[in-house]
Amino acid sequence: MGIERVSWAIFLIWLSTFQGYLLLVNGGFNYKEALTKSLIFLEAQRSGKLPSNNRVPWRGDSGLDDGKLANVDLVGGYYDAGDNVKYGLPMAFTVTTLSWAAIFYEKELKDTKELEHVQDAIKWGTDYFLKACSRRKRLYVQVGDPVEDHECWIRPENMNTTRTVLKIDSKTPGSEIAAETSAAMSSSAIVFRRIDGAYSRRLLNKAKLLFHMAKSSKGTYDGECPFYCSFSGYNDEMMWAAAWLYLATQKSMYLKYLTEETISARITEFSWDLKYAGAQVLLSQLHFQGRDKLETFKNHADSFMCSVLPDSPYRQISLSPGGFVHLRDGANTQYATGTAFLFSVYSDLLSQHKQKLTCGDKEFSPKHLFDFAKSQIDYILGKNPENRSYMVGFGKNPPKQPHHRGASVPTLKKGEAVNCGMSFVYWCNKEEANPHELTGAIVGGPDRNDKFVDKRTASSYTEPCTYINSLAVGPLAKLASLHN
Repeated sequence: MGIERVSWAIFLIWLSTFQGYLLLVNGGFNYKEALTKSLIFLEAQRSGKLPSNNRVPWRGDSGLDDGKLANVDLVGGYYDAGDNVKYGLPMAFTVTTLSWAAIFYEKELKDTKELEHVQDAIKWGTDYFLKACSRRKRLYVQVGDPVEDHECWIRPENMNTTRTVLKIDSKTPGSEIAAETSAAMSSSAIVFRRIDGAYSRRLLNKAKLLFHMAKSSKGTYDGECPFYCSFSGYNDEMMWAAAWLYLATQKSMYLKYLTEETISARITEFSWDLKYAGAQVLLSQLHFQGRDKLETFKNHADSFMCSVLPDSPYRQISLSPGGFVHLRDGANTQYATGTAFLFSVYSDLLSQHKQKLTCGDKEFSPKHLFDFAKSQIDYILGKNPENRSYMVGFGKNPPKQPHHRGASVPTLKKGEAVNCGMSFVYWCNKEEANPHELTGAIVGGPDRNDKFVDKRTASSYTEPCTYINSLAVGPLAKLASLHN
């Protein structure tokens, strides 16, 4: 009996120590695999001349004449989703959020051996942005004619649609795009500071110039409408950019701008169009570190958490019956991954500073916040009423027909002529699996009732976007590190 008691005590200690591992074994997920594949998807979105270490065998060089119509080199960058247009605003947001993940979860990404892949993904974007802002007081913000592009279902390697070039400058302002690109450059400057000092300084110098451009010629740019209209205006991007510049430079001029000139709104989403919550969480980190004048941002970050947390008395957002964040149809998973990212970061900040979240008469621990973040990621990976994964090539019954030209069109011969009118008949409208697996892509996801349609033509369900994945990298890195 004495031996049995000792053995049982040892088992209980072991159980409490390794309960996370048991959960992983008993019906959990391989978060390391999901993290790796989420980064492979970003490689599938690359435009330009692909590197020798390209991990997507069915992708090839594309857009090698981009910028030619404006006599500028705009080769490179990312296609945002399932089409072949390069949009500056979502591309910059993708890079900024990847950089934040690389900074905040550097240790976890090192543990999972994915840090270099994240850095490569960031640099693919920043190399492009350096070209896009190479001319004084000018930023090229789009390559490709979206109307023409949406009339031809073709791989980027074979596209022959017009590669129209759009720009912003003092006469055609676009504060949202200039500020978001500034945020991408300053956040990535932090990422590369210890790796390549000269490159980092170059990025930071451009970030400062772009912020000045956004500030001195304020105005909303509607050239990317109706695909990426900035419904929220430019104040959130200005605040977001100033926050990253202050983090990167520690210069009081950016702190002054944040405390005297920005409007800090209370909102319930974090997305390519709405950055307030991200900036508030970012500035909360500086508040916790003792920086003056930033308490308001921390209070607003608390408000965001309380407005989203399911058991908060102040909850304002809708959840599906399966517990998934649902704000609107069409790439809805971006709101879930965005929420998961902010909740993951904020839970760590509260934990580091031994604080809890207070929502009215309720208190929530950092673990409670992270559990909610984890629930959103787990839902995407397969813990949902449909019992299926929403990441291509991962888990049980993943999507087979993502709305994506490159993956759905078979490899064609170089220079092979394509009939745009018939391209939809040949490849888009066929109800069969894509010939190429778009590994790691998180698709738009289910509707507000947890129902999903795996059809290429049902784009609100099946179209992936770079920023859905970039927002998932941080929480996936933490989960992978915890369960490794």
